[in-house]
Amino acid sequence: MTKPVVQDNHPRKTKFTDEEAVDVWLRRWSGQFQHEIAAAYVINVRAVNHVLKEVTHVGSKEEAARRLERSA
Repeated sequence: MTKPVVQDNHPRKTKFTDEEAVDVWLRRWSGQFQHEIAAAYVINVRAVNHVLKEVTHVGSKEEAARRLERSA
């Protein structure tokens, strides 16, 4: 017997916050692939790609680099 399909009706994330965009850079530099980052945030890979190509959240790369320098 198969299970019935149940829609969860939870809204999906469509945009990153500035803090999350910084985290996207840190995750990418640590070796995670774009699809892995997208899965962690339950967001479309395109949103991750837009952050990494600096289409959205311009300046998040520099902030991530500053945070790496402070932690090193």
